[in-house]
Amino acid sequence: MAETQSSKLHIAMFPWFAAGHMTPFLHISNELAARGHKITFLLPSKALPLLQNLNLHPNLISFHFLTVPHVSGLPPATETASDIPISLTPLLASAFDMTRQQVAEILCSACPDVVFYDFAYWVPEIAAPLRIKSVSFTVVSAASIAVIAYPRRRVTVDDPITEEELRKPPPGYPSSTVVLRGCREERSLLFLSMPFGEGGITFHERLMTSYRNSDAIAIRTCEEIEGNFCSYLAKQFQKKLLLTGPLMAIPNKTTTTTTTSCLDEKWEKWLDQFEPKTVIFCAFGSQLTLEKDQLQELVLGIEQTRLPFLVALKPPTGSSSIEEALPEGFEERVRERGAVYGGWVQQPLILKHPSVGCFVSHCGFGSMWESLMSEPQIVLIPSLGDQILNARLLAQELQVGVEVKKREEDGKFTSQSVREAIESVMLVEAGGVGEMVKKNHKKWNHILTNPGFMDAYIHNFVNDLQNGWT
Repeated sequence: MAETQSSKLHIAMFPWFAAGHMTPFLHISNELAARGHKITFLLPSKALPLLQNLNLHPNLISFHFLTVPHVSGLPPATETASDIPISLTPLLASAFDMTRQQVAEILCSACPDVVFYDFAYWVPEIAAPLRIKSVSFTVVSAASIAVIAYPRRRVTVDDPITEEELRKPPPGYPSSTVVLRGCREERSLLFLSMPFGEGGITFHERLMTSYRNSDAIAIRTCEEIEGNFCSYLAKQFQKKLLLTGPLMAIPNKTTTTTTTSCLDEKWEKWLDQFEPKTVIFCAFGSQLTLEKDQLQELVLGIEQTRLPFLVALKPPTGSSSIEEALPEGFEERVRERGAVYGGWVQQPLILKHPSVGCFVSHCGFGSMWESLMSEPQIVLIPSLGDQILNARLLAQELQVGVEVKKREEDGKFTSQSVREAIESVMLVEAGGVGEMVKKNHKKWNHILTNPGFMDAYIHNFVNDLQNGWT
């Protein structure tokens, strides 16, 4: 049945103050607004430059700015996760929680039908008395939530989650490949027991409370890729999961909305000079900062492939610019075929450029979808717990890419392991790894970019929002 004007929803969006969360919240907002639904989007003012150009329906998506309180220990004017090193994230969570009264006032005034949130576990307490439905919207993989899903286990500072618990996935966990391996990887998730925000609540408590108290759980994923993990989570939380599909802003035949964004002329002109499918593109997101020695190993490994490349990374720890951290003589050696940039670039558009043939990624969830829905071969260098699980999903479960090997003793990669991983996917030999991952990648790319795939997910998602509460 076609939607009528009376069935249009008013939806509030309140994401965690990080680019990797706010951006997919805006992607789903665009999809909903394209179908006539009204969106009230709550965000810190500093995030506006990132999101403003991605707002494809300003007549229906309105931004409401929150004043982010200062918390001792945070640099002045901190508003988003991009402003700070990852180590200060718990303090930003305290500032985030201190916006509660502002959020309550906006919800009371706007009176939306539904509010989407993620880390703000206290939103249902505000929404329920106002008769507003609350949806806990997860923008990380279902696999990464499933591996830590202990909804009946209260993880506190005094009773932390243990390496032993992380060593063995919860009972019924549906995969033997998308798992953590070794003490170093298990320790990457011990932050679940850290205080994360006001009142000493741990990160694990925050997540589990968000899911338990919501009226519904939504996940930015699809049945085809993560159906087994979604079924497991639905059973764990005894709730139906609403799936949005990948939610990409890549302008292609599948998107129900389009963007007028064009690749910056600087990068368009630079990439145009190279042959099709020859350029290595490397980017690790807006938050991840490498140590100087790992940055040097990375760029040296890329250099050793003798292929053209574009590397876009934040300056490493202790360096004011990425240029000052590069190996001696590196810039002179690669001047004709390599570019290293320390700022933000238009990753989806770069991945669509004909000259790009390989994407070296940290495997954040957004980058995971962008890699699957683009043509370049996939090389993975994950660092954080959820990134490791995403990488295993791609490299082991779907077999669409190659994960760079790391030393067991310190968890670091070398220039040689970087070079070998890139060459394994770029030099496609009959019966080799490159041929296998290219074939599998092409299969999944075809499925995910098939006309109507994304539209069908959004249609079902909207129908669930309108009718699926009983």
